[in-house]
Amino acid sequence: MHEAEALFHIGGFGVTSVMTTAVALVIILSIVAIIGTRKLNPDKAPTGLANVFELGVGMLDDFLCGVTGKYLARKYMPLLGTLFVFILCCNYSGLLPLSGTLPGLAAPTSNMSMVAGLAAVTFLTTVGAGISHNGVGGFLKHYAKPVAFIFPLMLLDEFIHPVSLTLRLYGNVYGEEMVTHELFNMVPIGIPVIMQFLSIMMGAIQAMVFTMLAAIYIEEAVGHHEGEH
Repeated sequence: MHEAEALFHIGGFGVTSVMTTAVALVIILSIVAIIGTRKLNPDKAPTGLANVFELGVGMLDDFLCGVTGKYLARKYMPLLGTLFVFILCCNYSGLLPLSGTLPGLAAPTSNMSMVAGLAAVTFLTTVGAGISHNGVGGFLKHYAKPVAFIFPLMLLDEFIHPVSLTLRLYGNVYGEEMVTHELFNMVPIGIPVIMQFLSIMMGAIQAMVFTMLAAIYIEEAVGHHEGEH
């Protein structure tokens, strides 16, 4: 949705509003995580912000365990959990006043390049997980199941996954912002507020869907291993 116009340049590298918002979110999330976990004591029940973190991580863990099984959910929780939290915050940054119009503030997930980067990380992790668990030969072999002649189609499908992730997330965030913006221009009071509430719900759903699909792709690449579920 947002044109990639550089706010300033570092050498020959242009820095856009999407980039500054993404960096700001990373810094804020890092500070909140440090503050919330600095006084953790394994012998005492967490309190305050740490208790909120534990509740959130527990809910996400239950969800991912239901998708991939406990072994893979716990092994890839750092990546999958980070994807979920980052995408959620990126989506919600688009709900801030003047987002997309104020220089330096734009929802990162409303930019296809940023979303494609997240999808690329997921793709590389999927391939890496498959090779790590099964070896190169074992990983490639699963593309030939149940019959060998579907190998090219299965391989093509693997490369379609990141494209699908990119278009799904970008398209939904782009569409929501466009609809909300146009409704605000036509009816400044009432309906845009309703759309904002719907955007809050959809922002969470899109983050969850992206994370769930990433988990499914990893599980498919790794396959079932005894004792992993």
